[in-house]
Parts: sequence; C-alpha cells; structure tokens
Amino acid sequence: MGVFYSLHAFMLETKSVTYVLMGLGLIALGLFWKFLSGRDKNLRNY
Repeated sequence: MGVFYSLHAFMLETKSVTYVLMGLGLIALGLFWKFLSGRDKNLRNY
C-alpha cells in the first residue's frame, strides 16, 4: 500500500482488499463445510 492522494484512490484500495478478503472467506467457509460434512459417518455398528 502506498500513499493515497485522494479519497477515490483510498476507497478503491480498501474496496479491492475487502473483496479479496471476502473471497478468501467464502473459500475457507466452503472448505470448512466440506470438512464438517465429511465426518458424517454411521457410528452405530449393530
């Protein structure tokens, strides 16, 4: 990150960082959901 000379440059930078973080969060949520649903096994063996 550099020096911001205008409000527009600052808003553009923070918006792009926010979108990247939201994308990474969605990927992490999907992987976590897959991890949790992969553990669903029938524990009763009778």
